[in-house]
Amino acid sequence: MLFPTQVFLLLFLPLTLFAFHALVRGAGGRVAVVMLASLTFYGYWDVRFLPLLVTSILANWLIGRAYHARPHDGLIVLGVVFNLGLLGFFKYTNFFAEAVLTALDIPFEPWSIILPLGISFFTFQQVSYIVDLRRDQAPRYGLLDYAAYVSFFPQLIAGPIVRHNELIPQFREIFGRRIDAECMTRGAVLLILGLGKKVFLADEIAPIADAGFAAAEGGVPEGLAAWQGVVAYGLQIYFDFSSYSDMAMGLAGLFGLDLPINFDKPYRTLSIRDYWRHWHMTLSRFIRDYLYIPLGGSRTGPLRTYVVVVVTMTLCGLWHGAGWTYVLWGTLHGVAVAWNRWWGRHGVRLPASLAWLLTMLFLQIGWAFFRADDLAMTWRMLEGMFAPADWGRIDDDAWYAIAIGAVLAIAGPSNIDMARGRLLFRRAVVPLVALLLVAVLMRVGQGRALEFIYFQF
Repeated sequence: MLFPTQVFLLLFLPLTLFAFHALVRGAGGRVAVVMLASLTFYGYWDVRFLPLLVTSILANWLIGRAYHARPHDGLIVLGVVFNLGLLGFFKYTNFFAEAVLTALDIPFEPWSIILPLGISFFTFQQVSYIVDLRRDQAPRYGLLDYAAYVSFFPQLIAGPIVRHNELIPQFREIFGRRIDAECMTRGAVLLILGLGKKVFLADEIAPIADAGFAAAEGGVPEGLAAWQGVVAYGLQIYFDFSSYSDMAMGLAGLFGLDLPINFDKPYRTLSIRDYWRHWHMTLSRFIRDYLYIPLGGSRTGPLRTYVVVVVTMTLCGLWHGAGWTYVLWGTLHGVAVAWNRWWGRHGVRLPASLAWLLTMLFLQIGWAFFRADDLAMTWRMLEGMFAPADWGRIDDDAWYAIAIGAVLAIAGPSNIDMARGRLLFRRAVVPLVALLLVAVLMRVGQGRALEFIYFQF
């Protein structure tokens, strides 16, 4: 089930909110409503994967209970191996099998393994819980609370990656009393703004990006077409993913809950290090706390720190997808972050405008890797961007759309700023937000194909 659909906005969400606010009282009843609604939400997409989600939740909860009863590092190892093994089987079996068999010059026929929706996200959440058990940072939770935490539908299939201690305590603290009306209002506005961003920005820019990369399928694209495709994709993925995060936070607000911010104007940043502090912030935080620091982080010498940075970001790239383009994308970002750390260590400073331009240029090169179907397409896109045989003709309509998107992404206010600001309570704003919701409902009712880019990760 997708957020920008009529079945979700006109049926599932109103029924869930009615049951939550009107039919039950007390924290336990409301947690049960959230859990059942979340499992229904997940099963609607493909009911075959529902037992997998339930099994994953139950197994991790039982490991947690066993560890609290009798702490043993073997249980932690079991939990981490179980979660990563589950993710590895569904997401990376074909990738690694192809790599090995190709190296042995053995023909490979991919196995029919369907990637369960959201497995990368709910696996990371549960890995953080298992590791926190070892760190004595995960208390004993009831099965209902834990299941509702993992399956909570606003963040289940594309994040943010929420930690157990950020959400579960809110269940008992907030669900046992009357939900704050202002929290619900701000949540509704953030949901509607996110819907608008997805439908009228991300989905409108997507065909421009698709056309640019399609031009690289059979050869080197014209220069302007290559740049148009890459820049459009960078805007599309930002609007697409940040709109989902906005909607997730807005939906949580309708239940009185608060989810962590996932984006904070990343295209205004002046370095790659700073970019990762503002882009997919919950993933960056997870990688820092559960991978970078355990591998040594900044506690060792500079050289090892740089190596750890590159290894960490390479694994981040692999998390995004089972393909060499993702691996190289992550490695490039790792090298850039390490280089940026070296610059800072030696006191190198660039003028702000030059630092921003170089950061944006690097990001566009990275998006060529991230979006391309394979490495051959990546090289053709890069050749089209930097050494084209022909620059081609300017597509005015496409560049107008890109320019509008760039201005909004770089200079415009974020939806979170607007939803949390004082502007929300001006009378003129209410009908505008209502009109945006009507426009979204009409748009999604046209039967257009909708998806979120991060669903595939």
